[in-house]
Amino acid sequence: MPPPRSKKRDDYYRDRRRRKVCAFCADKTAQIDYKEVNRLRRYLSERAKIEPRRKTGTCAGHQRELAVALKRARHVALLPYAPQHLRP
Repeated sequence: MPPPRSKKRDDYYRDRRRRKVCAFCADKTAQIDYKEVNRLRRYLSERAKIEPRRKTGTCAGHQRELAVALKRARHVALLPYAPQHLRP
C-alpha cells in the first residue's frame, strides 16, 4: 500500500489543474467564421497543426466546428497547411 500523500501537496496542485473554459462559449459565439484568421491562428501549433481540446480548452462541439473552419481557411489560402520554415 502506498504511503498517504500530504494534504498540503494536494491543495497546491488543485489550483494548478483548473478546467479551461471554452472561449467560444464564453463569448456566446453563434458560429465560428473561417475568415477570422487572427482568432483561428491561436488554435494552430507552431507546426501548423490543429491544437487538441485538452490544450486549448474548447468544448467538443466548438472543437468540431473549429476544425471545419480551420480546414476551410486553409483551402482558401488564408491559413497555411505547413509552417513557413518547412516549405520548399
